[in-house]
Amino acid sequence: MCELFALNSRLPAAANFSLSGFAARGGRTADHVDGWGVAFHDGERCDVVVEDRPAAESDLASHYGRHPVPARNIMAHIRKATQGARSVDNCHPFRRHWAGRTWVFAHNGDLKDFHPRLDGSFLPTGQTDSERAFCWLMQRLQQRFGDRLPAWPELADTLVPWLHEVSRHGRFNLLLSDGHAMLAHASTRLHWLRREPPFGHVRLRDGDLSVDLATLNGPRDLMTLVATEPLTHDEAWRAFAPGEVRVFAQGECVYVNEGAAAVAA
Repeated sequence: MCELFALNSRLPAAANFSLSGFAARGGRTADHVDGWGVAFHDGERCDVVVEDRPAAESDLASHYGRHPVPARNIMAHIRKATQGARSVDNCHPFRRHWAGRTWVFAHNGDLKDFHPRLDGSFLPTGQTDSERAFCWLMQRLQQRFGDRLPAWPELADTLVPWLHEVSRHGRFNLLLSDGHAMLAHASTRLHWLRREPPFGHVRLRDGDLSVDLATLNGPRDLMTLVATEPLTHDEAWRAFAPGEVRVFAQGECVYVNEGAAAVAA
């Protein structure tokens, strides 16, 4: 299976330390070798880079692990193919435009017999179940809201039953962002971490790197990290419950649906 990583932050933040550990799972400490990608998403700015090679062997992935690229939302994916060939078109994150914003999406899982009817407004360029699901979700949002962009609580309430519907076809762990907030859904396995002052010393699980976060962050910094598997020692990663949906904005959890009734946080 693939793996996911995301950061949502109050202030533009760099994730190069986390990205270096995450990239190691793309062929060095795990066998997710069919491609990788990262999106640096901050409001209207959305830079997406993908390669159809192992992240652990990529000079470009190594560059992003060494050099900070600050953004309020960062999404990354390392691929272990289940559907679709190894190609750039099948590498996450995927990007689409709706309601005046750029949306990026990444998926970990495998959807069986998922072939929704698409009306042409959003069409895949590759062959993955992941991109089909993304296009179907964007199509449904456009059908429901037209060009009106709802607030995130309304948007999340609308998405939750659709996410559960897709999950009936298999594993559907995903990340979705419009550059202002980040939605995470776990059908099987996903973890999250709130990082705030006082910042301490942390060590990567996938390598010998460690860092004193207090030297990199200030008193106003607040961020949430999401990953398929915890990336660091010495921090309190929390597991999502199956079916749980959370939305993070400005580094805070602003919405949670624990698989039953949704509440605004």
